[in-house]
Amino acid sequence: MTDYTDQAPPRRPYEDIPETTGGDKSIGEAISDVTRDLSVLVQQELALAKAEVRQTATRAGQTAGMFAGAAVAAFLFVLFLSLALWVAISDLTGPAWGAFIVALIWLVAGVILYFVARAQMNKISGMPQTTETVRQVPNALKGQEERNQ
Repeated sequence: MTDYTDQAPPRRPYEDIPETTGGDKSIGEAISDVTRDLSVLVQQELALAKAEVRQTATRAGQTAGMFAGAAVAAFLFVLFLSLALWVAISDLTGPAWGAFIVALIWLVAGVILYFVARAQMNKISGMPQTTETVRQVPNALKGQEERNQ
């Protein structure tokens, strides 16, 4: 496919003053010019959209990689913090009870996160506006918009 990103639409020798030498274009030629210009415009817009999507996707991929690295670092932090807490509690209660207490703390945290996430999930309603407008399309195409109300 031809790349039109750095091209301007073709320039035509039109001036503000109409030609008086009988050089008027026929309707067919004018429609041909409009069609060609529209085609070039659409191709340029598509090329621009592709370039923007490519750039956005590249940045999104880099950002996702950075978030993944941050998640690994946070996981390791929590792991070693849990081990340190286990050792500290084990000095007072013994290794088995220390491990049980740390596991119980993580169980409580997990249960709380589960219920918060479930409450948030119940608040999600999908795409109500899009669903409604998509339902109206068939009637609109048939010219029966009154059925959409």
